[in-house]
Amino acid sequence: MVDHITIRKPDDWHLHVRDGEMLKAVMPYTARHFGRAILMPNLTPPVCTTADAIAYRERVMAALPKGSAFKPLLTCYLTDDTDPNDVERGFREGVFTGVKLYPANATTYSAAGVTDYNKIKPVLARMEKLGMRFLMHGEDVDPTVDIFDREARFCEKYLGPWTKEFPGLKFILEHLSSKDGVDFVRAHAPQVGGTITPYHMEFTRTDWLGWGLKPYMYVMPVIKTEKDRQALRKAATSGEACYFLGTDSAPHPVAKKLSVNGIPGIFNAPVAMAVYAKVFEEEGALAKLEAFASLNGPKHYGLPPNTITITLEKRTWKVPEEIKVPGPDERALIHHGGETMTWQAVAS
Repeated sequence: MVDHITIRKPDDWHLHVRDGEMLKAVMPYTARHFGRAILMPNLTPPVCTTADAIAYRERVMAALPKGSAFKPLLTCYLTDDTDPNDVERGFREGVFTGVKLYPANATTYSAAGVTDYNKIKPVLARMEKLGMRFLMHGEDVDPTVDIFDREARFCEKYLGPWTKEFPGLKFILEHLSSKDGVDFVRAHAPQVGGTITPYHMEFTRTDWLGWGLKPYMYVMPVIKTEKDRQALRKAATSGEACYFLGTDSAPHPVAKKLSVNGIPGIFNAPVAMAVYAKVFEEEGALAKLEAFASLNGPKHYGLPPNTITITLEKRTWKVPEEIKVPGPDERALIHHGGETMTWQAVAS
């Protein structure tokens, strides 16, 4: 029985660390387990320009533990009015790693997102020339589309045509949640890659809704069926280069997360690697964890893998239930809080 595994230090290719006191509280968890991370730009206000990103990067660096070698990778929040020249400037100056699409009102803090896809084509054309990556919250949020079909419809209606119109542009369909999404990425690799979260491989909508509503499991894209869960597990553990790690860790104050009209997102940074190791062990694929966590993502982004390593051990430990955030009654729940995990990242 394998009781430990040492791999190159992973990167997180989809991460929310928020801003202000929340940023300070959560950033150390990612810096401990990951070498780099793509940071989401859906702040309040969002990171829409190169100047916004430079300022945010400074706040992120200030929140890192002393001596940390972690490198944040910044993204541009795409709007109907994004300036291709500013995007190019940010990319050439090493500020922007990619551009992130949020369909307007698709998820948390996405109200300023794209409403007219024709208006963003000049930006996509410029990115194609630059070799810049296009990251997507891939859901069709037309009110007539069922929430469980949004990912499939986005691939069919928008992403498929874009791969033909911009053949030199590399896409990332983030937080894959369905068999349709998995199959689309595989069929369009290597032009298209996809990130996979821990929780989409753990749960189904029955876990979420079947024995009482569990608001903590509310995420976007929503957790789907057992067929979808199995497709995601097989994709992640396949070793195929088009699938890679993206936790979509997304902390929220408890009051907002568990309110009558709750908001989507799970804070899983403290346990993400433990969950991935558990899933890969269950699938008999621990030998392929390094490819998924540490190699496939850098390859898709055209970056070198990390040279330092991290060790995960088969040992039991209890997950803290929450983290405290400075401010009145502020705290954020941790994924699997209060539960016992069977793997733990112990050294890097």
